[in-house]
Amino acid sequence: MRKPIIGIMGPGSNATEPDLNNAYQLGKLIAEQGWILLTGGRKAGVMDAASQGAKSANGLTLGILPGEDKTGISEAIDIAILTGMGSARNNINVLTSDVIISCGMGSGTASEIALALKAEKTVILLNDSRESHQFFSSLSPDHVIIVESPEEAIVRVRDILSRQDC
Repeated sequence: MRKPIIGIMGPGSNATEPDLNNAYQLGKLIAEQGWILLTGGRKAGVMDAASQGAKSANGLTLGILPGEDKTGISEAIDIAILTGMGSARNNINVLTSDVIISCGMGSGTASEIALALKAEKTVILLNDSRESHQFFSSLSPDHVIIVESPEEAIVRVRDILSRQDC
């Protein structure tokens, strides 16, 4: 049976302290479940925090990087996929993930959520932005789940995976 791939999407340089703490905890919890963590792979913000969290629990980390070289890669990435695609790599992030968790909000994160909803993937939102909750829920109410904590996100991921063929 293939291991589930859980994508954590979130801001790089504009991540807040709560975003970073939530991302670290999510990465750790994902690793503890034996799932693979997918991020944007950079040594920045939510991507790095989630990867560091997963590595703290001996998890496997996959980074889908925007560039053509390993400049700026997180030390916590086990498998680096260099795309040379810039932000277009967001579609790869989304399509490769079995479930997407948005931790925080930024323009790149918003694009990943929109691509996920277009692909009819379930997105879990873990952020304090009521505006983003309303907006994305209005686009696809059946595919947006709003949670208050990393632990609640993991419970919801388990439920989603139980209904998928991973």
